Amino acid sequence: MTAGRIFPVIRLAAGIAALCSVAPAAAQQAAAGATLFKRCAICHSVTPGKGVTLGPNLAGIVGRKAGAQTGFTYSKAMAGAPFKWDQAKLDAFLARPQAVVPGNRMAFAGMSNTAERAQLIAYLKTLGK
Repeated sequence: MTAGRIFPVIRLAAGIAALCSVAPAAAQQAAAGATLFKRCAICHSVTPGKGVTLGPNLAGIVGRKAGAQTGFTYSKAMAGAPFKWDQAKLDAFLARPQAVVPGNRMAFAGMSNTAERAQLIAYLKTLGK
């Protein structure tokens, strides 16, 4: 085999190896996030189709418009929030909810730990609608 044929094979193998190492890390992060979510479960459900509790159901939160969970009565501030929940917006909100949506009613001061926020978001990304 010539060098011209070997290098693409090596790059392909390296790419496959990288993908294989990312999947377990993402699964570990989501598993840690599921443990962290137990704090949130006091107010939020993540069971698809289950109604709201004290807070909105978070199943399918990633990609959903803010303040749009059917059956939950949001504050005017959250109902009027002009964005969809993506990783960056969730990270900012989990860090300082009142800074992202001033006037929202969530009784949560925020999470200062960046790694824990990433774990919680990884878990939320696994949830169906």
